[in-house]
This record gives sequence, C-alpha cells and structure tokens, in this order.
Amino acid sequence: MSSTNHLPVATGQAGWQETEGPTVIEPLSDPLLFDGIRTRRVLGYLVDLVLVGLLSVAVWFALVFAGVVTLGLLMPLLPLGVALVPLVYHTLQVAGPRSATIGMRLFGVEVRNWTGTRPDLLQAFLMTALFLTTIALTGSLILLISLFNSRGRTLHDYLSGTVVVRSERVGG
Repeated sequence: MSSTNHLPVATGQAGWQETEGPTVIEPLSDPLLFDGIRTRRVLGYLVDLVLVGLLSVAVWFALVFAGVVTLGLLMPLLPLGVALVPLVYHTLQVAGPRSATIGMRLFGVEVRNWTGTRPDLLQAFLMTALFLTTIALTGSLILLISLFNSRGRTLHDYLSGTVVVRSERVGG
C-alpha cells in the first residue's frame, strides 16, 4: 500500500478520502470543511424539525387507530411511539449511506467520525441520543457550546466522536 492513498483531495476540496486503511489526515485540520457550518446546521435542523413533527403526527394517528381497533390495548404505546420518532429518524439517516438527515443534505452538511469515515449505527444512535438528552435537559442552551470553538462542534459531537462537515468539500 502506498502512502499516496492517504493524500488530501486536490482541486479545492478538503478533508478525507475514504481508503481501505486508516487515514492520516487530521479531520479538524482544514477550515474549508467547516465554512458556514453553524448556519447550515441550524437551517438543516429546522427542516428536520418540521419533518419529525409531520412523522410524529402520522405515528400518533396510526397508534390512536391501532388503539381504537384493539379496544385500548395499544394505547400505552402512544407516548413511546411518538417519543421514538426523532431518535429513529436521526439515527437511521445519520447511519445511512449519505451520513446526513434530509435537512442536513438540503444544506450540504454530513456527519463523519474521527477517521473520516461515515458513522455506523451505534455511533449515530449515540450521537442522536446525546443530542436529544442534552437539549431536553438544558432547553437547547447546550448548543451554545458551538459558539466557543472554531469548528462549530456541539457537546454531542464531542461525546460521540463525530464531526459535522460540508459535504461538497469532503473527498471520497
């Protein structure tokens, strides 16, 4: 294996290339990966918030219907089912082939782990669970952490070992 497999992408793109071996590029070393990332994350999250709201309403109606059909036996699942919608939505999309939710994709950002590869299902679940827990406990104030670092990283990014970067500037 030659060392040229691990060189950054040329022609104005920054970041990693997905290779068979471990990458030697420091994921936080290129500022092009993070240009305008805070604004893009917020706008993407607003889109996701609307989509999760619509999905939650659909799940609520489906579970109410199931509860009526089963004469109330499935009604206890209603709060759990609706509560799981954001967790499932974010986890499956971040762990998916594009490493981004629909809102993230619309604004050109994606999630990567420290090696530059896409997060697996466990890491996506950890990131999502930490995000939902920290914003619930702090009323979203915990997101202000992103203002105190140059890469726009939040607490759940740090704790889950992920980084959100510009999609078009990531090689591979």
